[in-house]
Amino acid sequence: MATATTTPKTAAAKAAPAAQVSDLAIIPSTRPAYLVAGVDESTGEETWSNPFRYLPGHPRQIRFDAKAGQFNSNGTTPLGQSLRFIPLAWRIFSDDILNMGRKTWAELYFTDEKGAICAVLFHGYSVENLYRLIEPLFYDDLTLADVVVKVQAEKKETTKDGKKATYYIAQFSYEAADPAEVAARRDFARDFPIWRAETFTGLADIRQQHGYTVPQADEQLPRLSQEPEPKEGVSQAA
Repeated sequence: MATATTTPKTAAAKAAPAAQVSDLAIIPSTRPAYLVAGVDESTGEETWSNPFRYLPGHPRQIRFDAKAGQFNSNGTTPLGQSLRFIPLAWRIFSDDILNMGRKTWAELYFTDEKGAICAVLFHGYSVENLYRLIEPLFYDDLTLADVVVKVQAEKKETTKDGKKATYYIAQFSYEAADPAEVAARRDFARDFPIWRAETFTGLADIRQQHGYTVPQADEQLPRLSQEPEPKEGVSQAA
């Protein structure tokens, strides 16, 4: 792979399905932290590659099923009851999206173990719990982008019409993150437009955002078909 420098966000919106770096010479002092050094076996020359994969505007969808207390990928592949990641971008906003009416949402972007850029949505009590994590970070001069966020589905019970029912909310905690991993995600969010076309309406009431960038309309890729997110609700107890 050719050596490269940072790729402007507007150019990245028109990039190939896997976000790539441009074909310009790298200046060491400005080299993006996400680039990984390698060696061209045919020439012995040093190369730099981007380990993250991202189709601008269409991150991999990670869903939180609040009825089952499980995370899944694209609604099909189970991921268990917890997630652990370093956010590279996020926004907390109110909007009418995914045919679910106007709600307050938290949308977090991160990379999975294969380097794919992913997005996960939360609403309801889960958003309130995320705020409880953001507050102490703020007073420690940190943000979600500086730590490893751990999300755990927590079971709750209620009684409705005389019947016991269960549901799950997301609980958030954090731990220290590797500074190199933090820097890699910081630079990637700086160089590429991190957003999700299916959840962008242009009408959101933004309460907080970081690293989230929507390109101009003529630079956006077309929308893909999208199923509604599972609603945060209750399921009948056995």
